[in-house]
Amino acid sequence: MRDKELAGEVLQQIQSAAEKIVDRFQPIREASDFTNCPAGVEKMDAICMVLIVIGESLKNLDKITNGALLQQYPDVDWKKAKGMRDILTHHYADINAENLLYLQRQNSPTPKNNNENNKRPGIMALPPRNRMGNN
Repeated sequence: MRDKELAGEVLQQIQSAAEKIVDRFQPIREASDFTNCPAGVEKMDAICMVLIVIGESLKNLDKITNGALLQQYPDVDWKKAKGMRDILTHHYADINAENLLYLQRQNSPTPKNNNENNKRPGIMALPPRNRMGNN
């Protein structure tokens, strides 16, 4: 029973973190919004930190549920979602604003992405050529 309660708490953390990301992306229209002023850089840092929290929480959730919960949702690329934490943590200096914006646009909840006939590209899907850093 304790594992079920703990899993619920982790899911709430993930939901809260996802809502923070959506809120923090609201004023961002282009990559330069992250880089043209100190407030933009701070916003990019804050979004990256919350993405780290989500990735770590997903790893914890997978441990708590012995892998049973996430596998029930095969349309989401959980490996990439959990791997985002590793990329952001270990390669933070290589992150660029264009790829963070790409990440948001590919994974934002839109009618197209939520259509049951279309599989999502994978939560936190990265640009195909260059991960989070420059080419």
